[in-house]
Amino acid sequence: MLIQEEMDIQEKLEILSAAAKYDVSCSSSGIARKGKKGTIGNTLAAGICHSFAADGRCISLLKILFTNQCIYDCRYCVNRRSNDVVRTAFTPAEVCTLTIEFYRRNYIEGLFLSSGILHSPDYTMEQIYETLYRLRTEYHFNGYIHVKAIPGASPELIERMGFLTDRMSVNLELPTAEGLRRLAPGKTREKILAPMRQVQRGIAAQNLRALEGSRHDRGRMQRRLGDSGAGSSNLPNPWWDFQHGSEKRELQALEAKASGITGKGREIGMADTIAHPGRNVWTALQQRDQRFFVPAGQSTQMIVGATPESDYHMLRVAEALYQNYDLKRVFYSAFVRVNEDSMLPVLPGGPPLLREHRLYQADWLLRFYGFGAEELLSEERPNFNVLLDPKCDWALRHLERFPVEVNRADYATLLRVPGLGVKSARRIVAARRGGVLDFPDLKKMGVVLKRAMYFLTCSGRTMIPFRLDEDFITSQLVSVEHKKAWDIENHGSYRQLSLFDDYQVAAAPVSKEDMVSAVTGLL
Repeated sequence: MLIQEEMDIQEKLEILSAAAKYDVSCSSSGIARKGKKGTIGNTLAAGICHSFAADGRCISLLKILFTNQCIYDCRYCVNRRSNDVVRTAFTPAEVCTLTIEFYRRNYIEGLFLSSGILHSPDYTMEQIYETLYRLRTEYHFNGYIHVKAIPGASPELIERMGFLTDRMSVNLELPTAEGLRRLAPGKTREKILAPMRQVQRGIAAQNLRALEGSRHDRGRMQRRLGDSGAGSSNLPNPWWDFQHGSEKRELQALEAKASGITGKGREIGMADTIAHPGRNVWTALQQRDQRFFVPAGQSTQMIVGATPESDYHMLRVAEALYQNYDLKRVFYSAFVRVNEDSMLPVLPGGPPLLREHRLYQADWLLRFYGFGAEELLSEERPNFNVLLDPKCDWALRHLERFPVEVNRADYATLLRVPGLGVKSARRIVAARRGGVLDFPDLKKMGVVLKRAMYFLTCSGRTMIPFRLDEDFITSQLVSVEHKKAWDIENHGSYRQLSLFDDYQVAAAPVSKEDMVSAVTGLL
């Protein structure tokens, strides 16, 4: 297909913004950078695409493709080479103009820029690099920028791009090399993983250089970690040994002391702490005007349902990426059949939104709750229970560990209780130092008691009398999860609800007597 060059910028924007909607990996910015004199924009760590920041502000990114022209023929992609669609491309100047003008009108707070492959990976990356270089140097744009790295591009271009962007991502697309060979014959696992490894090593090298600074800088870092009693020589140097992890454990211990939660359990869920390897944690030690290499880390995306891999397989791939490539986030995108192709599956229920939701829930358990993929699923149980969230499902299969005594359990044990999150577990650990906790106290701390009450005791007492029986607890939890599952699977559909409507998932039909009692109030 030939690129239409006679279009104005508005027509290009309509086409290339619509073509970018299937890329879901618009993650939170993950980097805080203040504005400064002579520049435009800043970044907040809480910023996230098309959602709300912690302070209640709506944050959005200009999400576009540089071009929808592509040399590849990926069967699941709307921009595949063989599709008969209108092709166009921005110029670097046009992307800069759109970004700055939208920012000045307060439409956006950052840029998410992906692209098809125009001519070659190197040519496309050169065009994107020129765009970012102009934004940063000519327009002095200091806001958030997220860029997709092109698999197969030269390492030199990846490195130069890394110093201009905040976050970089490479889409894994499919969890297996065989799936790529069948549905994306132009891509290989090696080409996709190579830039991931380069970004990982670049971040680690930058952190290492930062720690090799002066004694004064090390003292500042020590005070930041709250370990003022020890000498500066106790700081880990170098950053850490990737093979043995001894320095990493020392840093985690210092961070745990600073946060007030000590013990082995604090090492759980390090994805949101300064010890996470996939982020630049040493920016406080460096010069204000210095550019950092991919300071917000890297992410990726996998398509759910395009190939026959199980949830267990996809979760193990995600776990390997977190452990071996220090990714900040793995995104999951429910497969949408945008092309008519015999090699693409026909899913009877449409896009597997509920499966995508369960994978996201399990992903949070991997990153923040200390779970492993082998604990949640196995070869014998390869897929998640659609009626229960993964944490509840795990707890019901391990009732021998429950109930947990709130006033004595350690942080790691609390994290495994359904209805308790990272924040509520930390609040419990901090609050019980001042007194004995009861269920009303837990409710004030944000504990979801309608799930947690079956797995907790306060001073040896349960919230209500019940049988610690798997079937009984499952029946109570499923009634809540049924409604959530219906909402996810029927997203976007609307209908009038009746008084007795239970989303068509009631365990038994409502009797006439029950209906009369509900209307009259007579029991």
